[in-house]
Amino acid sequence: MAHPYFKAANLAAEASDSMIAQAREALVVRTDSTRWVAPTPEQRDALYRYRVPKVSTDGVCSMHDQLAPEPYDLEVAIGRRDERLTRSLRALGALVETVMQQTQTGWVGVYQKRRMASGAALVKLAYRGEASRAEFPLTEAFAAKSNNSAVGLSGKARLLNDINAHVRQGGAYYECDPKVSSEVCLPIFESDGSTCGIVDAESARPAHFTPERLAWFVALALEAPLHFPR
Repeated sequence: MAHPYFKAANLAAEASDSMIAQAREALVVRTDSTRWVAPTPEQRDALYRYRVPKVSTDGVCSMHDQLAPEPYDLEVAIGRRDERLTRSLRALGALVETVMQQTQTGWVGVYQKRRMASGAALVKLAYRGEASRAEFPLTEAFAAKSNNSAVGLSGKARLLNDINAHVRQGGAYYECDPKVSSEVCLPIFESDGSTCGIVDAESARPAHFTPERLAWFVALALEAPLHFPR
């Protein structure tokens, strides 16, 4: 029997329940280990502030070869910096890093749906890989060109094994790195079934997201909301 996540996310079942369960167990062990070592001031600051690319004047695309002069600041975006939030961000970072290492994927990130001054958006809480956009507007207009926004709005997963072919066929894709050849974007659900965020992962290799790797990303989507700031 397929894991209930696959039906909820409208994703063809490729990873077995046992693979997902094993991945989740490993992720729980990894996040538990973060509780025992206090972060240095530099490590704490890095949880909240990260570099992002410049965005075109119309806000449509990232200039992947140019960084914005100021880092993005989660303390400003979320509205606080405290020990509880620090623990949440550390746990999410540990989850992302573990999945990245286990799957040998070039870029992995976790976003939470939040209400910003400009409207609802996906806010990047933790990632590993090249600098990338921090917020994705949750609007139909932006979803027409962004898988992240489309998945955040619909709650339906997208698995692209050949991005070039996808774009040639008119599919939505927001380019942060021209080297990317495959992508998986998965919804993150609250206990009531509503969509509260996404997991996004990209690889320079086509058809990178095998069932074995996909199990880790589903496990990440299941574990991440346990550590979302409230």
